[in-house]
Amino acid sequence: MSAKTIAPRILCIGIPVRDLTFRVGSVPEHGSKANATHLEEICGGNALNAAIAIARLGGRAALVGPMGDAQETSSGFILERMTQEGIDVGHVVRMPGLTTPVSAIMIDASGERTLVIYRDPALWTVKLPDADALLGDCDAILVESRCAEFALSLCAEARRRGIAVIVGVDRAMSPGDGLFAAASHILFASEQLQETAGVADDGGALQTLARLTPAFLAATRGPRGTIWLNERGELEETAAFPVHAVDTLGAGDVFHGAFALRLAEGREAREALRFAAAAAALKCTRFGGGLAAPQRIEVEGLLLGS
Repeated sequence: MSAKTIAPRILCIGIPVRDLTFRVGSVPEHGSKANATHLEEICGGNALNAAIAIARLGGRAALVGPMGDAQETSSGFILERMTQEGIDVGHVVRMPGLTTPVSAIMIDASGERTLVIYRDPALWTVKLPDADALLGDCDAILVESRCAEFALSLCAEARRRGIAVIVGVDRAMSPGDGLFAAASHILFASEQLQETAGVADDGGALQTLARLTPAFLAATRGPRGTIWLNERGELEETAAFPVHAVDTLGAGDVFHGAFALRLAEGREAREALRFAAAAAALKCTRFGGGLAAPQRIEVEGLLLGS
C-alpha cells in the first residue's frame, strides 16, 4: 500500500452482468446436449469483476453504469452482492423498462470459458451522473472499452483533471475510437490487440497503435505473460505466474483492477503489471469468475515467494 492514509478510490465504468456458470467436461457439439457437473449463479461484467478485485486488494471501488429496471430481479441480485463486497453503487443508473444483461457460461476441464450473453442495446443510451459527483476523491478511472459511447466525455474530463484513465479492452477498437486520446493506459488482450492494429504480431501491433495514442500500451497473453511498451517505445515483457488454471473467467478483469489500483497507489507501470499478474494468476486457480478474486495478503505472498 502507498503512503496515503486513505486507500485509493477507483471509479469503474461498465455494465454489470448476471452470470449463470456451468462446469462441463467439454463444450458440447452443435445441436447436442451435455450434463454440467456444477452450476453457480454469480455477478459479472468486466468493470464489476475489476471492482471486486480492487475492493479485495485494499482499494475503494465505485461502480457506475446502466442497469435494468428497479423491479427486475437480476439487478437486485447484482446490487446486493456488490454491496456485500464493499463496492460503492450509489451512482449506478437504473433504466426503466430495460433488462440487466444475463450470460450463460460453460467452463471446460481446462478452465477455458465459452459464453453467450444478452445485453439490451438501449443500455448504451444511459446518461451518467455529473462529472463533479463522479470524479470527486477519484484517484483513477477504469473503463470497459465498449462503454466509450457514454463514458468518453467523463474520461476526457478526468484526464483534464490529471486523473489516470485505464481502458480494459476485450473486443477490437476502431482506430478512431476516442478512448485512444482520452486514456492514459490501455490494456488489451492479445487477440483484440492484433485485430485492432491489423497486425498479426503482438509487438508489431503495439508499435503500430503507439502511433495513434500517447497512452501506455500493454497486451495480456494468458500463460505467456504480458507484453508492453516502455517510455522509450521499447518492447518489454512481464512473465505470468505458473499456476494450474481451473477457471479463467474474469482473470483479465482482475488483472485490470489490480493494475489500476497499484497505479493509483503511486507505483510505476512495471510494478503494477507484476502485481496484476499475481492477482490474475491466483484468480485462475479457483472457480467463481470475478468472485474468485484474491485478497491482498495472497497477492503479496505470491510476489514475495517468486
